[in-house]
Formats: sequence, C-alpha cells, structure tokens
Amino acid sequence: MTDTSGSSLEVPAGDRRLDHEPPPAIAKLGSRYHHLGIPTDVARPGEAYLEQFGLYVSGFSTSPYGVEWMRFEKHSPLHELIKTVPHIAFEVDDLEAALQGREVICPPRISVRRRPRSHDRA
Repeated sequence: MTDTSGSSLEVPAGDRRLDHEPPPAIAKLGSRYHHLGIPTDVARPGEAYLEQFGLYVSGFSTSPYGVEWMRFEKHSPLHELIKTVPHIAFEVDDLEAALQGREVICPPRISVRRRPRSHDRA
C-alpha cells in the first residue's frame, strides 16, 4: 500500500478496514464527523467573515454533507496547510485525550462566531 506521497506503508492485515467498516477515527476513537473544509479562492454567496482569521466561510449551514468553503485573505494568520489543503473535522468527547501525542498546527476552538459580510446584512 502507498500513501499519497508514494512511500510504502506497512499495515498489518488485522488493522486494515473492510469496505463496509468506518475509519478508525470513528470506529475505534469514537470521533464524530463535523465538516469537510475546502480552501477556495472563489467568493461564494452567503459568506461569513471571521476577522481574527482573515477568512471567509460559506456552505456549512446549508450543505447536506457538511462542506465548508474557506476563502482566505492574504494576511490570514492561519497555518499554510489550513489555507491550502482540504481537511476533515471531527467532534470528540475528550479533546485533550484526542490531541495527546499529536502535532497541533492550529489551537482548537470550541466555537467560532461567524459574522456576515457587510453587504450580506439586512
């Protein structure tokens, strides 16, 4: 098996999941899917602006699959991976335990207040 970088991955047969099984993040760790974040450079209707992140977001509240489009301003302080690579977000019951032993490139947030852009306000 190879990952997207082409390096060889040795996965013991007992750790391979079958087609009908959920991924380990769900099956073993109890995580719950929250959203799929996709960076874009295209403005979308209904964007909300998150000033502290230099970020416009849209789609989350209307997508049946939890897709959130993210459009970044040049000055956005967020990590380059967040600004360029899609991500999957999960909810967990114990955030500290879920992060143990993991590299954190952006501190977790419990909730983010979304503010509509000025021309979206009534």
